Parts: sequence; C-alpha cells; structure tokens
Amino acid sequence: MKKLLFISSEGGHLNEMLQLDELFNEHEYLVVTERTEATEFVKEKYKNHTYLKYGTQDHLIPYLFIFPFNIIKSFFIFLRFKPDAVITTGTHTAVPMCYIAHFFKKKVIYIETLASIDEISKAGKMVYSIADVFVVQWSELLAKYPKAVCWGWIY
Repeated sequence: MKKLLFISSEGGHLNEMLQLDELFNEHEYLVVTERTEATEFVKEKYKNHTYLKYGTQDHLIPYLFIFPFNIIKSFFIFLRFKPDAVITTGTHTAVPMCYIAHFFKKKVIYIETLASIDEISKAGKMVYSIADVFVVQWSELLAKYPKAVCWGWIY
C-alpha cells in the first residue's frame, strides 16, 4: 500500500484536492492544509490529517514568520509520515513540501488549479521543473507547458 501525502492551501485548492478522496480508501494517506475556520471540517471528515499555520502574502509581516515556520513543520511532517508521493493542488503552502519530497526522491504530483486557463499559477511555475507528473485541467496549457498532462476537470 502506497503512502500518499495530500497537501494544499485552504479554499478552492483544498476543495479540488479532496475530489481525489477515493484514493484515501486505496492508500495510506495524510491530508495537510492550513488551519482556518473553513478547514475545520477536515478533522471531522478525514482521520489522517494535520494542519499548517495559515498565512498569506497579503499580510507580509506575519507571513515572513509563518512561511519559514511552515517549511520547518512540513519537513517534520514529511519525515514522520514518510510518503511515497506528494500530491498537491497548490499553492504557497504546498511548494516547500514538493521540494522536500523531490529532495528525498519521492514522487511529486502537482495538479494545477482549474482557475488557471492561460498560464500556470506562481506555485505551479515553482514546482513545474521538479514535478514527476504535472497535471493541467485545460488542454490549452499543453502548448505552453509540454511536460504537462491534461486530465480534464477533477471535480
């Protein structure tokens, strides 16, 4: 049984990622997201979960402390869970975990958000070169990102 770590920020990214929850029955899994009021349902619905601290670049001063904290916490989460693959729909919360997985030679599967129609997101651009599988949901992006595969909409 493979160990899969699913990580994303809150909101639409998390909702898209949780569309893959049928994989939770087939594999050992861990869901990682940011702790907010909107993500409280994760602890009730998914027994294997953990949270990172919520922060955005819109609030730069706190984010300068939160982001490094989340990188360190991500490293320890990775070492404790020892996943075979990291699967993510982004965004900034997930990028460090992708690099940690890549460093330890584990698979990185990045699913670009449905909202990215013409260009991939900032997080996608940071992960594109290290992703083992880079998924887009719009076939138009394949012309710009030849390494990508198009799975269509995931929800």
